Amino acid sequence: MLEDENPPRRTEPPRRTEPPRRTDPPRRTEPPRRTEPPRRTGSRRRGTAAGILSALVLVAAGGGLAYAASLSPQNPASRQLEPPLAAVPAGSSTGVCPGPARLLEGTPVGTDPQFGPESASAKTSVNAIVLGSRAGVLPGSRLAPLTGSPLVELAPAAAAAVPAAPPAPAAGPPVLLAGVVSQREVDAVSVLRADAQENLQAAAGAVLNYTAGDGDLRGSAAAACQQPANDLWLAGANTALGRTAVLNLSNASGTPATVSLDLFGAKGPIQAPGSRGLLVGPGSTRSVILAGLAPGQERLSVRVRSAGGPVAAVIQQSVLRGLTPGGIDFIAPGTAPATRQVVTGVDIQDPAGLAALTAKPGFADAGPALQLTVPGPADAVVQIKLYGRDGQKALPGGGVVTAKSGAVTEVSLAGVPAGPYTVSASSDVSFTAAARVTRGLKSEDASDVAFPAAAARLGSQHVIPVPRTGDRYLVFGAPDGRARISYTPVTADGKIRTGAAADIAGGTTASIKVPAEVEGSPLVGYLVSAAGEAAYGAVLLEQDGGQDISTIAVAPGATGQEQVPVTLGY
Repeated sequence: MLEDENPPRRTEPPRRTEPPRRTDPPRRTEPPRRTEPPRRTGSRRRGTAAGILSALVLVAAGGGLAYAASLSPQNPASRQLEPPLAAVPAGSSTGVCPGPARLLEGTPVGTDPQFGPESASAKTSVNAIVLGSRAGVLPGSRLAPLTGSPLVELAPAAAAAVPAAPPAPAAGPPVLLAGVVSQREVDAVSVLRADAQENLQAAAGAVLNYTAGDGDLRGSAAAACQQPANDLWLAGANTALGRTAVLNLSNASGTPATVSLDLFGAKGPIQAPGSRGLLVGPGSTRSVILAGLAPGQERLSVRVRSAGGPVAAVIQQSVLRGLTPGGIDFIAPGTAPATRQVVTGVDIQDPAGLAALTAKPGFADAGPALQLTVPGPADAVVQIKLYGRDGQKALPGGGVVTAKSGAVTEVSLAGVPAGPYTVSASSDVSFTAAARVTRGLKSEDASDVAFPAAAARLGSQHVIPVPRTGDRYLVFGAPDGRARISYTPVTADGKIRTGAAADIAGGTTASIKVPAEVEGSPLVGYLVSAAGEAAYGAVLLEQDGGQDISTIAVAPGATGQEQVPVTLGY
């Protein structure tokens, strides 16, 4: 009976395939079943064949799904979402004003200049305006040097950070109030700072004005105090004999700035040792004599790029013809390269007198001109149009020029009737533009020069301070179509007076004389807004009976809360 019972138990298939025994750990790890060669070989072959077959099925299925998805309409819920936008609080407003014009001592070699004293009659002053909120509260604001205690405090910072009471919607009109700095004399680089208020950047602006009636730097120079940036373009410099160009770099931030300069001359890019890696420490100014980097250049444009802290850049350009002063001005940055550039505030003298003056040796740069810089690798065919008080004026050369790539091309603006103009230049290749205007028609007398740069179109609520002295003009141009300009005076007592408006016909330039006083108080500036077609503006400064001339660009308006895309990841 033992022989009849044992064989069925050993060979009984149900016991081998019984689920409980298959999952029993001892039976699953039984060495004979794991190491049996026939079963291992068969299992590997079957697994490989099954894997290949599964991969082919998946590929075919994936291709079918992709084809079907391309034919079926996309559900909006299945589309790729754009990165979300996060609100960034408005920052403070910062305007860096150049220091006084200084006379170089010794031979201008290298990039570490020494300055001599100014003339006995030289004066340098800052005028500034900071607008208050609709509730009549001024933001925390002050005018101060790069380092040190404030020169003028318009409002303490605590007033902006912790207001006495939240501004409630008022039934009446808003309270119009401005903080004003009027004719504050300075002897170094200064900074106007205004804190953000109600999550909006403060509307503020400042301008520096230099005048001298004697010395080699005789004349006038003015510039709007500029918002620091990491990429700036300046055009109009000259390092030829008798011309001095000093680039001043100011860092008003708390972060060191490493600056690199790209130089463009009349014949192309200039590779200059020492133009890279210029360190500008926090709260400091570094001066670079451009003749040490690019000597003998009658036309020179400079691109300033900063890594780290943003910087403000301005070129002090002066002319000396023998012993006769030929002018002084601050060359401020213009708009970045674009296919269209507009320059306004181009005031041209009598064409006959200019022709006689510029024909004399050494006076070729005593006439008005437009300088075009093409930084890219392709030449630019530029069409130039000139718009005056009564419409477009034709240039003697036809108005179409070819500007060489990597170089600075100069186009004479002489030969048109005297008066203020707006210059519009366009091409299919990006370029920068700046003009040169002069004052003075006698070679034996001192003359002056100014360099208005291309600017952006006007928007709403530009703060435009103006110096207190001299003849002052608001110059507006509308090259494309009719525009309406509103301008509201701001007086020295901080009051915002009744405004006015001007309708400017398309293709014309308008000039508005700035009065000395409004309602018994000295005028210190304007609030300007534009509507309609694109309009451009500048401030033109002259001296009654003198040869002084300078221009001031209109600074961009204040910005509110911005939004930036945010991507989550690692």
